[in-house]
Amino acid sequence: MAKKKILQQVARKLIIRSNPKSFVSEQYRTLRTNINFSMPKGELQTVLVTSASPGEGKSTTASNLAVAYAQEGKSVVLVDADMRKPTSHYTFHVTNTLGLSNLLTRQSTLDETVKETGIEGLQIITSGPIPPNPAELLTSIQMDVLIQELKKDYDMIVFDAPPTLSVTDAQVLSNKCDGTIFVVSSKETNKDNALKAKELLISAKAHILGVVINNFELSKEHNYYQYYGTQE
Repeated sequence: MAKKKILQQVARKLIIRSNPKSFVSEQYRTLRTNINFSMPKGELQTVLVTSASPGEGKSTTASNLAVAYAQEGKSVVLVDADMRKPTSHYTFHVTNTLGLSNLLTRQSTLDETVKETGIEGLQIITSGPIPPNPAELLTSIQMDVLIQELKKDYDMIVFDAPPTLSVTDAQVLSNKCDGTIFVVSSKETNKDNALKAKELLISAKAHILGVVINNFELSKEHNYYQYYGTQE
């Protein structure tokens, strides 16, 4: 019973699927639109989502953004590139026996590893077993090869990366992606940490598309009481 409760807490809420007409779902669609407009020539195909620290909502944002693109009619794959504390397999209720770590060590093929999510147009590559060297795997030639393979098969690839200040993984992967979304939690994210994370991403030559603010409380004049609430 305790284990089930823990898994429920880890799973991110796919509000854009469960309540598509809600204010929050509309904000995810707005995020999708803003990302599209940020690259008017249409060259955006790979997006990385990260945050400064744990608990700011980057995994929730990555999952809902992936669903938003699928609902637009695109073929999408969500890649759980957090090979340290993965969670996407809980969110989409799939197994994590084979995943990104298997692909990067050539222990499985893409066809064997990609999983259906139950959402039309959206597939997922979970993290796979946690490896001893995540950053090294992300910098490998095999990672470059995988990205090129995914670009042939999907319109949009969304990467859920670890927090930027925790490890170097997000910096490494941001350099390989067309754009990066930086997630912060209103009233909780430390300003100095956010600025430091931004500097690290810029030094990695990441193309930061913008910032998503979570847990933002609207004024009483609005009909909606809270923008979003989540635990990373």
